[in-house]
Amino acid sequence: MAPNQKDPAVVVLEDGTTFVGHAYAARGRTLGEIVFSTGMTGYQETFTDPSYHRQIIVMTAPHIGNTGVNSEDPESTQYWAAGVVLRDPARRSSNWRATGELEDSLEAQGVVGICDIDTRALTRHLRERGVMRAGIFSGAAIPSGAAERNPAAIEVLLGIVRQQPLMAGANLAAEVSTDEAYVVEPENEPLATVVAVDLGIKARTPQQLAARGARVVVVPASTTLAKIEELHPDGVFFSNGPGDPEVATTQIELLRGVLEAGYPFFGICFGNQLLGRALGYGTYKLEYGHRGVNQPVLDRSTGKVEITAHNHGFAVDAPTDGPSNSPYKDGHFGRVEVSHIGLNDDVVEGLRCLDIPAFSVQYHPEAAAGPHDASYLFDRFIDMMTAHREDAATGAAASEGKDQI
Repeated sequence: MAPNQKDPAVVVLEDGTTFVGHAYAARGRTLGEIVFSTGMTGYQETFTDPSYHRQIIVMTAPHIGNTGVNSEDPESTQYWAAGVVLRDPARRSSNWRATGELEDSLEAQGVVGICDIDTRALTRHLRERGVMRAGIFSGAAIPSGAAERNPAAIEVLLGIVRQQPLMAGANLAAEVSTDEAYVVEPENEPLATVVAVDLGIKARTPQQLAARGARVVVVPASTTLAKIEELHPDGVFFSNGPGDPEVATTQIELLRGVLEAGYPFFGICFGNQLLGRALGYGTYKLEYGHRGVNQPVLDRSTGKVEITAHNHGFAVDAPTDGPSNSPYKDGHFGRVEVSHIGLNDDVVEGLRCLDIPAFSVQYHPEAAAGPHDASYLFDRFIDMMTAHREDAATGAAASEGKDQI
């Protein structure tokens, strides 16, 4: 465990609310949008999810760190959480898969955290007031008197917090995307080639596609349509990621080009929001978002309720009372229906295009961490690409036959 476990620390919210506890992991200062996750497991996958870039994560489960860390569960090569807030960190891990302690791992990468605070009270505050900017301060970064809530000391820290940019309007995909393309191969002969645009992709996602026979070429967020076409994909995938979808104009235009070209498309999380905007719908910021691995979602086509993993602070504003024409260019992309609905608050959780081969979901079917209820969506994408390829082949054969006549 890290030394000096009982060093004082304070978390300061932009509305002036403060919580005093003890330093956890690295000492220092960290700033970001403070959010809460209701997952009771999967903290390693959560903290390494690039979607949490520039966010301080409050874990609502009281005990975190029990299962330690290992080399198999990270969703990227680093921790992306700006900071972590815990109630009772485990004194030591107790799991046969553990190869290290969570706190040591976080500290090694400089992630600043705080523990021994009332995370239930903090979560209730965020549910009532909405997520907001915040900062965690400990070690040399905490001024004298801050741990005693001295008004002058807190005012200094509050000024630092309020100088930080808002998440609304933040264009962050390029900051978490891969710099170079790479390939995830299936075990056997590829059934399809998928170009996956990395907007903050989790490692488990291309693995899920590869397990179903797809050769996945993961490309940077700055990839052009011309580059995608050079790869001759059977389908295009847009990943999860951080930031405000409204300002991701480069990726929105890229997606419109993908849809125009007729490639089958599947989007997850940020990819769902970008599909919504490419189709002409709006997006908006949720008060406190959905984060955790226990969110109920209704698949409207089957009537089944899925328990799903979420991490999103924005949502698509599309009509839920039936199919509608996509607003972009007066229905240019045809009819669209809301395929999935969040049962906690009726938020749009999925889109399906009825006249072009494209669909998306707001949640995380790759189940890292999380339940496996929605893994069928990867099968649906494989089936869509196969059917599209067969239709194209049939159409080409029919055209050739007419030419011979």
